[in-house]
Amino acid sequence: MNLSVSGHHVEITPAIRDYVTGKMQRIARHFDLVIDVDVILTVEKLKQKAEVNVHMSGKDIYCECDDGDMYAAIDILVDKLDRRILKHKRKLQDHPHDALKHQEEEA
Repeated sequence: MNLSVSGHHVEITPAIRDYVTGKMQRIARHFDLVIDVDVILTVEKLKQKAEVNVHMSGKDIYCECDDGDMYAAIDILVDKLDRRILKHKRKLQDHPHDALKHQEEEA
């Protein structure tokens, strides 16, 4: 998994980079087919914004979150992303078309 962290109007400190890296390990633990993860952290006056674009084999997932605190925005963002990746993983595992083929072969 390639992880890139960039900032708009904010300096990416080693503490923030380590925090994002630690949180994104949760995503890699759930789903192995993640190729690239691009995280963009933005500060606009009193609004802290975190965005992520995850490139997987067959699909790209984009999430964003706003909050007053950057670390809270990252936490909420990872929760959203985690739910969406698990949903995508369930869709891949279900394969309703393969079940129909298997039933036809048995008959």
